[in-house]
Amino acid sequence: SGVAWNESQHCRLLQPEQLQLCRRHLELMPSIVRAARRTQQLCQQSFADMRWNCSSIQSAPGFGPELLTGTREAAFVHALAAAAVAQGIARSCASGELPLCSCGPGPSEPPLPGSRWGGCGDNLSHGLQLGAAFTESAARAGGGAPGLRAVNRHNGAVGRAVLRDSLNTRCKCHGVSGSCSVKTCWKGLPDLGEIASDLKSRYLAALKVTHRLVGPRKQLIPKEGDARPVTEMDLVYLINSPDYCTPNPQLGSLGTQDRPCNRSSVGSGSCDLLCCGRGYNTYTEEVQERCHCRYRWCCSVVCRRCRRSLQRHVCK
Repeated sequence: SGVAWNESQHCRLLQPEQLQLCRRHLELMPSIVRAARRTQQLCQQSFADMRWNCSSIQSAPGFGPELLTGTREAAFVHALAAAAVAQGIARSCASGELPLCSCGPGPSEPPLPGSRWGGCGDNLSHGLQLGAAFTESAARAGGGAPGLRAVNRHNGAVGRAVLRDSLNTRCKCHGVSGSCSVKTCWKGLPDLGEIASDLKSRYLAALKVTHRLVGPRKQLIPKEGDARPVTEMDLVYLINSPDYCTPNPQLGSLGTQDRPCNRSSVGSGSCDLLCCGRGYNTYTEEVQERCHCRYRWCCSVVCRRCRRSLQRHVCK
């Protein structure tokens, strides 16, 4: 926070294994900082209505126990961070922000009839290459057992693979009066929110694994013998997460007491699930809002202020 990241001395704020990469590629740091902030925002948005709501990510890089021990939650964060860094670099290349890269290479396949390749596509290959170098340096040299480092590397690779598969064709029309007689197309990446949504689905279907010798080297294999094999698109985890219902600092659980819940919902944000069977308290508060708005010629909208009673439900 407040660091300009425009001098190599700033790199000393990073983990030792990322220090040299930072100094060699100082121009990447603004993109990486933005990616870290976006990862924080999207993680909290993705889990806002769940017992674990990703609030602990605000203390990064001082992660809580649940993000340091190979849980499902750690799998999601590692994958999203890896995708965010790669996407940030790819887009910074295309925008001209970085001096050593530019637009992505033109597609090898022929364009669709009535269209042509052009524009400035996101430089996905450059983003994947440098993003992997930066995020995997921490996974390779980080603390913890070899199994934890292997899980973190795998989940980072899943995030980049989901990003890679999301590259799609975007087009802009040209022609008289918007006739779209010719379309210029390029390859672009979607908003990171789409990647987060995809990874959330993979988080819910994540596989519990063990790091075991298979043949000449150790591999990640399912903990349960009858589970399907691990693929390159599966998020994986080593240990079961706590239920996050009650505070437990050793496990990284903050509990759900005083969390707002939705009494009418049956999903993850419902009072039944979020409050873990403890029940909830209901509060009534009065809010002011704009009402009876009308358009006044010319050119403004005039509204009255109305009071409305609103019920809020909070977990016991």
